[in-house]
Amino acid sequence: MNVPNYLWGEAVRHATYLINRVSTRTLQNQTPYEAFWKKKPNIEHLRIFGCIGYAKAEAAHLRKLDDRSRMLVHLGTEPGSKAYRLLDPTRRKIVVNRDVIFDESKGWNWNNHDHEDVNSPGMFSLAIGEFGNNGIREENINSEPENNESENNSRTHQDETDSDRDEESNEDQVDSPVHDTNIEETLPKLRRSRRETTKPGYLKDYILLAECEYERLLLLINEEPCDYNEAKEVKEWKEACNEEISSITKNRTWDLVELPVGAKPIGLKWVFKIKKNADGSINKHKARLVAKGYVQRHGIDFDEVFAPVARIETIRLIIAIAASNGWEVHHLDVKTAFLHGELKEEVYVCQPEGYIAKGAENKVYKLHKALYGLKQAPRAWNNKLNQILTELKFEKCSKEPSLYQKKEKEELLVVAVYVDDLLVTGSSLHMICEFKKGMAEKFEMSDLGKLTYNLGIEVIQSKDGIKLCQERYAKKILEETGFGECNAVHIPMCANLKLSKAQTEKNIDEKEYRRNIGCLRYLLHTRPDLSYYVGLLSRYMHEPKESHGAALKQILRYLQGTQTYGLCFSRGSKSELIGFSDSSHNIDEDDGRSTTGHIFYFNNCPITWCSQKQETVALSSCEAEFMAATEAAKQAVWLQELLQEVTGKLSTRVLILIDNKSAIALTKNPVFHGRSKHIHKRYHFIRECIQNELVEVEQIPGEEQKADILTKALGRIKFKEMRDLVGVHDVTKFDFKLKGEYVGLSLKIEE
Repeated sequence: MNVPNYLWGEAVRHATYLINRVSTRTLQNQTPYEAFWKKKPNIEHLRIFGCIGYAKAEAAHLRKLDDRSRMLVHLGTEPGSKAYRLLDPTRRKIVVNRDVIFDESKGWNWNNHDHEDVNSPGMFSLAIGEFGNNGIREENINSEPENNESENNSRTHQDETDSDRDEESNEDQVDSPVHDTNIEETLPKLRRSRRETTKPGYLKDYILLAECEYERLLLLINEEPCDYNEAKEVKEWKEACNEEISSITKNRTWDLVELPVGAKPIGLKWVFKIKKNADGSINKHKARLVAKGYVQRHGIDFDEVFAPVARIETIRLIIAIAASNGWEVHHLDVKTAFLHGELKEEVYVCQPEGYIAKGAENKVYKLHKALYGLKQAPRAWNNKLNQILTELKFEKCSKEPSLYQKKEKEELLVVAVYVDDLLVTGSSLHMICEFKKGMAEKFEMSDLGKLTYNLGIEVIQSKDGIKLCQERYAKKILEETGFGECNAVHIPMCANLKLSKAQTEKNIDEKEYRRNIGCLRYLLHTRPDLSYYVGLLSRYMHEPKESHGAALKQILRYLQGTQTYGLCFSRGSKSELIGFSDSSHNIDEDDGRSTTGHIFYFNNCPITWCSQKQETVALSSCEAEFMAATEAAKQAVWLQELLQEVTGKLSTRVLILIDNKSAIALTKNPVFHGRSKHIHKRYHFIRECIQNELVEVEQIPGEEQKADILTKALGRIKFKEMRDLVGVHDVTKFDFKLKGEYVGLSLKIEE
């Protein structure tokens, strides 16, 4: 085949791949692949090493007469994917592609040196994923020693020998395509050096490489392994795996049995995660054994899968109630929570890697309780937790199924559930301690004390109030986007910026744009000042343009200067629920729709907000404000009923403040019939709420409208004023201003 020497590594790799798929008597006529993976290998994709493959050309803006494929040389399959590794000998590049048509009857003519000296020493440049993997390229630059006459003579003699050999080559071989470009212009000509012979310097490189590898191994403990083979080499991860298996065994989750006829076992895999504290330090190394639930069949392996979790608005409301009354918020974690959920279906799983029972390799585990990864595991755990909380005399809130409350005389205890995390607060520390004891008797618990970090949110509790921020998460966003050292700006977007989908600009990386927007959306849990701007850019997820990318960069620069900003929930005696509703008319450049914005406060602390485009086009600002007020009324009714259910106190009408007189009149009376008769009947819901005395609408001056920051881009001065007014502050500098009577805990812990 006369393949160049620099492809020896590819040949060895491909040979190893083939050997692992050839049966051997050592393994009782099984292939190594089958012995390891417990299934026969698929060899339909195998092709002859060195044959010609025509890879689909995915270059942009191909002309009509351009080739739709490129002729390359097959080097085997790409590890970890279904793609092929192919060599372009004319450019000395390796590419990875899945769209390939092979001609196994032909191979590359390596002996043709009219265009390229393929046997010359040196490395070819590596372009992994040239066809769609971001064009990553690594190049090895060769030195250019001086030329001498003897080398030219030897090269000429070699060319003659190769020419003779070429005449005897197989007629089926394909010649290299002819290029007009001289090869001397593309490949550096290697020449023999005139320097004196000294001790080889590459030995030092080997020593340096060994030192780097040693340092990398030392850092493995702080990295998350990809699989069990990596994890078992590190003590901390091995202990985490042992702890996981011990928890499963202790909980009597499964039994080792023979696989019934007709049943299909579900595979298992290890997942590793480093749990960190709010300051970024390592809390623990967590190994989780999960089932490959994606192979489960509906109606056979599972039925219902839904399980409720606490909404972020509910969590903020509970924290606001606790801050208002001076209560402490505690954090509990249920260890291996899903293992407590009882299964109703018969489910079988394979034995986990690294823990296969000797002498029973062909047996499987029958599950009595759920495992992480099963589709019904969250629901099974939630049912079990609901049963335990009911036994402890808790009542589930109908408006929030993941919220529980318990009353004893004048004392109140509230528990919010987010999967296996329990947020506990109440008027009595004694009740909190009794609840912890009761839960510890039912499950293996981790008492994390006062809430400091949960769901990516840092919580700072003091006697004066509670602060929420996402500083650590904001830093992570900036580091991953390359804006960790950028210059900060004062506002997230210029007030006069107009964005649209039809802008005639170049497209940017859609995948990266979506990823960054998704990260910023999670940051909105504590940053209502960014809600409108992130929501606006979220409208351009499909084919984002350069202007959208520039706007995204400005938001990141604004975030650079406001990483420590968040919400501050202060103490106070006024437990009022007040909402602000606003709308910007005809602000969308593409369809002319308006933007709705509303924000609600409890004890002057923001607990829920919204900034979204309206579903229909409003013909006037009055109509836009009217539709926005209806959306605010929906949220107000839910908050009012939830607050009443949690506290047990009859709440008064929720006050909604609007800055448009016409909209206020329209909510109370069917006026302006000629200009409002077309409004859909669903938006008249607010009139019913006013008639039933659930909400009350009043006017507020425009400069005091807190929802204004949720509907449009503001100038620098106006934006900073509204940011302070809405309640977003630098939590590292904010001092609580106590209002009203100091309310402490009613009971102390009994010794």
